Amino acid sequence: MRVCLGVFFLFEGFSKIRWLVNSGILAGQFNSWLSTAAAGSMSRWYLEHVAIPGTVVFARLVPLGELAAGVALIVGFWTPLAAFLAFLMVMNIHIASGMLFKYAFLTNGYGLPVVGTTLGLAIGGVRLPLSLRR
Repeated sequence: MRVCLGVFFLFEGFSKIRWLVNSGILAGQFNSWLSTAAAGSMSRWYLEHVAIPGTVVFARLVPLGELAAGVALIVGFWTPLAAFLAFLMVMNIHIASGMLFKYAFLTNGYGLPVVGTTLGLAIGGVRLPLSLRR
């Protein structure tokens, strides 16, 4: 699962490499989601107060984060941390798009399978000290 998820994030990062030089691509996506977000929804608030004001930063962090998480998961380097950061990136996208709050989240390959696997690797990869294992 770790390697498959790593390959997924590596290719997701490659697909967003243009964002590094053109944050307008991400801004267009955010504005598209904003136009369909319901008034008063969590997605609308997140887009207006976090995502859109931080577009330039997110346009750099997301592709680099996905590439780094992908490589780390493939080689097994700091798996819990890489998976947790990937989980946070995925949740940000799902909240911004509003997908997290729709039935389609459960049936979309980018939804529950990715969220569940990243969270599982993040939590399942943490080793408890011997004194706590019983």
